[in-house]
Amino acid sequence: MISVKNLNKSFNSEHVVKDLSFDIKPGEVVGFLGPNGAGKSTTMKMLTGFLPMSSGSVQIAGIDIRKNKRKALKLIGYLPEGAPSYSEMTVYEFLLFIAKIRKIKSSECQKAIGDVATKLELQSVMDKTIESLSKGFKRRVGLAQAIIHDPQILLLDEPTDGLDPNQKHQVRELIKNLAKNKIVIISTHIMEEVSAVCNRVIIIANGKKKFDGTADNLMAESRVHNAVVFTMSYAADISGILEIAGVADLKFNRQTGEHTVFAERGHSILTALNAHFTHNQMPVDSIYPLQGNLDEVFRHITSNDYHYVDNQSEQERL
Repeated sequence: MISVKNLNKSFNSEHVVKDLSFDIKPGEVVGFLGPNGAGKSTTMKMLTGFLPMSSGSVQIAGIDIRKNKRKALKLIGYLPEGAPSYSEMTVYEFLLFIAKIRKIKSSECQKAIGDVATKLELQSVMDKTIESLSKGFKRRVGLAQAIIHDPQILLLDEPTDGLDPNQKHQVRELIKNLAKNKIVIISTHIMEEVSAVCNRVIIIANGKKKFDGTADNLMAESRVHNAVVFTMSYAADISGILEIAGVADLKFNRQTGEHTVFAERGHSILTALNAHFTHNQMPVDSIYPLQGNLDEVFRHITSNDYHYVDNQSEQERL
């Protein structure tokens, strides 16, 4: 388990991480989100002991990282942003170097290297220098070094950056398989990654935690979550829709001819709307529900007019 309590980091007079607290348990894949400059990478570096914290505490499986960093780091695999490596080495030489650094037994090194090469499909480039590889292959080499020692905790900073759609799918499937008995934290700006991989989301902005919940909780923050869009073959009286329980608002788009019915928070209105249309024999041609827009939610949560109440399941809107 990772336990972060009242974590702070300042660079001279700039306070970049502010009183951050959270706990993460095995099996959780946490999307760590925030705008540029929010403090994501700084927090990741403090979790790995790469940067010292100004105040607060980080415990890795009960180990205080300030008191016993070496022991804590044995449990962590880390993929930094940009996947730095020794570019003049071949992929094989680099992974062998990492295996030795991680103190994998000599008798087990070849198996460890072979396993990660297979998982990340690196067999064709094992004898090539890292500097000669494409960005996508360099990213996969970075992932390989992060998992070669089978760590309990994976910290991945932009793990699919530079990968093509097939490679992204492969890496996401690998992450989901790894997460069955591990902790995985993914720092990303790709909202698609949240719905594809993560079962929990932490959002920070200006160094502060602004959201902590499931991907479904995050989607529920969207104004169009559970909204319903419908079209009609000809004009009819729709005034009664606003009287249906759970309906918050109704908008009409003249350009598309679509009506959008917005739901009150926590309400599902599709069944009630269908019943209303049937009962009143309304000329509805098409009807479909909306799940929400993660980009819109992200912009709202990271704005100044959103207030997050920590340790509660609901978020207040100002």
